[in-house]
Amino acid sequence: MRNRTVAGAPVGAVGLGCMGMSWAYSESERDDDGSVALVREAVDLGVTFLDTADVYGAGHNEELVGRALRGIRDRVVLATKVGLIADPATRQMTQDAAPAHVREGVEASLRRLGVDVIDLYYLHRVDPKVPLAETWGAMAALVDEGKVRRLGLSEVTVAQAEEAHAIQPVSAIQSELSLWTRDPLGVPGGGAGGLPGRAGGEGPGDVVGWCAAHDAAFVPFSPLGRGFLTGTVTSADFESTDFRGGNPRFQEEALKQNLRIVDVVRRVADRRDATAAQVAIAWVLAQGEHVIPIPGTKKSRYLRENAGAADLDLTAEDLAELNAVPAPVGGRY
Repeated sequence: MRNRTVAGAPVGAVGLGCMGMSWAYSESERDDDGSVALVREAVDLGVTFLDTADVYGAGHNEELVGRALRGIRDRVVLATKVGLIADPATRQMTQDAAPAHVREGVEASLRRLGVDVIDLYYLHRVDPKVPLAETWGAMAALVDEGKVRRLGLSEVTVAQAEEAHAIQPVSAIQSELSLWTRDPLGVPGGGAGGLPGRAGGEGPGDVVGWCAAHDAAFVPFSPLGRGFLTGTVTSADFESTDFRGGNPRFQEEALKQNLRIVDVVRRVADRRDATAAQVAIAWVLAQGEHVIPIPGTKKSRYLRENAGAADLDLTAEDLAELNAVPAPVGGRY
């Protein structure tokens, strides 16, 4: 697989988001042994950038990834996050980016992952109750102590990235980016909703461009639109543990209209003898050499399909057609 760079190290151009192995999507299909095998298969394929977080399954996902990496830790760049807490009953998220929580969080993550150092440690969300400078200063101390190698931010504005970068270099920013969510490109109305929790759905600005200018990686989560852009989701029929059942874009009427986006992706895929998923990921990769998407999956078939997107070079005609897809109906959350 072609390589790109994150946190100062080369990795496969397509990474692996591990969240869905533990949480949020079709939890009845959870298979820990199968997921461990999948992570190891991913590394053998050259998918060497792995993403998890302490909030995914209340620590379960970090434990799962740690188990999968026994004996192969040195072959991957490992990223995890701190700053979000999920209520176990309601799954409602709250932020906690207090310095004390950051320090407790990194120790717990190191223990669950079974590693001595975390390659990339993200602030999962900026906490409006805590000045960003305080949180970022606490995270910078972890670099000095050798507990983490590099720092990243998730779902931030350009202004927040600038503020943090002035204290300690921002090595990566992770935000949602796909054919139906383009906010981090600075596209007005690019995702029908802006950043969660910001007044008026305020957009983040050109975060992808900021990363390119500051030698930081941009890491898109949900590059497949939570599975929608693969063309396999055609009705609003989800099990109770699947958060898409309450997501505005996946409600029946919105979903029907959003299938117009998938029609375009399929048309390009047919022309290129590729799958819709590969075209959707290739479009994200085309946004810059510093962009490293992290699609998630629990199945070997889809892992290999996603990895194959790294070798798909879209033409100018393809990109123009994809850039012109209709705006999505419904907000991100």
